[in-house]
Amino acid sequence: MIEPLWKAVSYAKQNDPTAKVLLMTPRGQRWQQSMAKDYSQEDCGCIIICGRYEGYDERIIELVDRQISVGDYVLTGGELPAMTVVDSIVRLLPGVLGGESSAEIESFSDGRTLEFPQYTRPQEFNGMTVPDVLLSGNHGEIDKWRQQQSEKISKKNTAQ
Repeated sequence: MIEPLWKAVSYAKQNDPTAKVLLMTPRGQRWQQSMAKDYSQEDCGCIIICGRYEGYDERIIELVDRQISVGDYVLTGGELPAMTVVDSIVRLLPGVLGGESSAEIESFSDGRTLEFPQYTRPQEFNGMTVPDVLLSGNHGEIDKWRQQQSEKISKKNTAQ
């Protein structure tokens, strides 16, 4: 039934006329980190419509600003994709992550590369060691290594 959903979205828009209405659907535009960044910087809310099983009444699209897909697969409903979209936006808001620069150096933050490898203590574990460059204290070389690793991982994991 379209009527309850139409009324709910219309009511929400009355309370926040600038809110963007997103529809979670496999046929939507692929959600990207750049989109999360854009939404995190907008001064408006989001109303997210989650289809279930067979989807939604096509006429609801009249209220939708953007149709969103989180990948080339089908789930039983739009709730998990909605959670993915919300989390990707919220984590970019000031004060959500521990360090403000945390989100700036992660995968896709530059729009194209995956994040470099991370290491913790101890320096050696089961015969595996932390790369020497990371222990050197030379921040220029560390940055260079991180960039090289990001490019290497991105090339390997995003090749199609």
